[in-house]
Amino acid sequence: MGKIAFLFAGQGAQYTGMGKELCEISTAAAQVFQNADQLRPSTSQQCFTASEEELAQTCNTQPCVYCVDLAAARALEQNGVRPDAVAGFSLGEVAALCFAGAFEEKDGFSFVCRRAQVMDNAAHQHPAGMAAVLKLDNETVEKLCQEFVKVYPVNYNCPGQLVVSGSSCELESFCARVKECGGKAVPLKVSGGFHSPFMDSAEQQLKQEIAQFHLHAPSMPVYANRTAQPYPQNVEECQMLLTEQITHPVQWETTIRRMVEDGFDTFIEVGPGKTLSGLVKKIAKDATILRVQDGETLTQTLEALGKTAEE
Repeated sequence: MGKIAFLFAGQGAQYTGMGKELCEISTAAAQVFQNADQLRPSTSQQCFTASEEELAQTCNTQPCVYCVDLAAARALEQNGVRPDAVAGFSLGEVAALCFAGAFEEKDGFSFVCRRAQVMDNAAHQHPAGMAAVLKLDNETVEKLCQEFVKVYPVNYNCPGQLVVSGSSCELESFCARVKECGGKAVPLKVSGGFHSPFMDSAEQQLKQEIAQFHLHAPSMPVYANRTAQPYPQNVEECQMLLTEQITHPVQWETTIRRMVEDGFDTFIEVGPGKTLSGLVKKIAKDATILRVQDGETLTQTLEALGKTAEE
């Protein structure tokens, strides 16, 4: 076996009940939620019981998914699994940075709550949505975006899958054009047009406030969405990457390819859902792909790694 990477899930993977089993079987996972509840009361109950509609609201999605991501990673760590590097998809990058020690846990959660708030504000100011375009190459999708005033290619997920952000008044027409070109457009469960100019005001707000969250250089490689390279050791550059991330494309396919080049052959998705596992399978066909989101998947992953769950 080569190197192990944890991949932290992003927004859109949320579901009612996420994280509950992890808290019941892992004291380290439960501590993540206890810490969150001290700063944002009832965050754990929102994860465990809130409706799909409530969880889909950006101001709720981000803190909740962040907690489940970090809880899953802490549960693995508690059972003796430590990665050689981490990466996170969009929101998941914040959880990855916290796990890698770039944030103290309190500061990381406070930052993600503020990030959610300013992005939610921007989403209300600029009504937009996102759709995953399938079955078309990136160049074709990019050209289709250019036919519209406010539709942008934003998440380069894997071969044959590129997500766009588009204004509410144009997204439906864009999806129709995708179909005309032989592709398929799938709307995403998000409440804004992320990683695009729709989020400019949010980026500017976070740039003004980032210093108060005490971000510092991570203690292990954290591959950045913005560059597909590990975060630098310079704190100001780290701050810039993290704040600019919300208005720039997620270079996920390039990130995974870079990690494979760097010797990673085992990828463990931590957090709700299995979106990232599916993307990695299409990018790195020979990689070992595991995931942890609940008790069953934790046990399966530990067994695959030759470890036994702690009592």
